[in-house]
Amino acid sequence: MSTLSVELNGDAVHSIRAPDGFEATGPFAVALENEGRSTHVHLHFDDDLDRVVSVDETNHFVDDEATRHVHVSVGDVTEPVRGKLKIVTGYGSNTRYVTLRIDPPEDTVSDEVAVDEAFAKPPERPPELSPSQRAANAVDRLIERGGVPGAAAAFLGLAAGVAIALAVDSAVVTVAVVVVVLTVSIGAAVLAVW
Repeated sequence: MSTLSVELNGDAVHSIRAPDGFEATGPFAVALENEGRSTHVHLHFDDDLDRVVSVDETNHFVDDEATRHVHVSVGDVTEPVRGKLKIVTGYGSNTRYVTLRIDPPEDTVSDEVAVDEAFAKPPERPPELSPSQRAANAVDRLIERGGVPGAAAAFLGLAAGVAIALAVDSAVVTVAVVVVVLTVSIGAAVLAVW
């Protein structure tokens, strides 16, 4: 939404500073920016504009150094409408006119979205792979990612751990080797699936 900025009390008490002209293609706001003491502002549209635009209230109170936004509604416009907005402060002590032009809205784009017929049906899913094919794919990914040296080192480490557990014949060493074997196996499975 476009905004018409109007400065109040900027240069002197009840002074009004606004652009000479303003254009809109639909509803817009009038921003009453008060630079000084609180003031009353009256907004009035001439007859040509009054037929297509409206405000809820014509008299507005703006606090000290505050901004008040006044919403301006615009009716259906089929051709440009020109007119003047009269801005009055200080109960008529100062007046400023802004030439307004309200243009018809540009052609709106339809909200409809064209959907290709290919998207009307759910996509076909490839058939599920057999466990042997998944294992072969995991080995291929392992080779592609350069994980062969790591896999070989893990295999040698596990073999050495099992050999030590069997040689020492200790329950603590056997439990430790089982924990390491399970951890490495789970890690290898996760990497293979990932």
